[in-house]
Amino acid sequence: MGFLGRSRVGLRRLDGESPLRLVLLLCSFALTGYVGVRLLSGDWFGIALWFVGAAVLHDLVLFPLYALADRAVAAALPTPARWINHVRVPAFVSGVLLLVWFPLILGRQERRYENATGLSADVFWPRWLLITAALFGASALWLVIRVAIRG
Repeated sequence: MGFLGRSRVGLRRLDGESPLRLVLLLCSFALTGYVGVRLLSGDWFGIALWFVGAAVLHDLVLFPLYALADRAVAAALPTPARWINHVRVPAFVSGVLLLVWFPLILGRQERRYENATGLSADVFWPRWLLITAALFGASALWLVIRVAIRG
């Protein structure tokens, strides 16, 4: 038989997994292609510029900054390396939330937000602080539980 014959062995050799995984992978590529065509049907130059700019900003500015911050935390906290993740994870999630919502958290788009939604925009700063505190608190609690179980 040919490439897609009766034998499942041929498909397993192609992907290393089951044929269902290959079908799901091909479907995800098709969906991604469809979304890309729909997304780029408008202002494709602006979108491409945004993606290139985001990659350059991440690689040349953000990555060195958070790598430096990570090394500073690791040097400041004389703890085992596996405990550092209890600082890294909540800091990362809080940073992503700040990155996504910074115009509203810093109050730069209050009037625009209020005009568009009719809701007050002054809740973003305190809520971001509460979410950040909850993330660090949950991470600290998880560390205490981990140490208590092992120790």
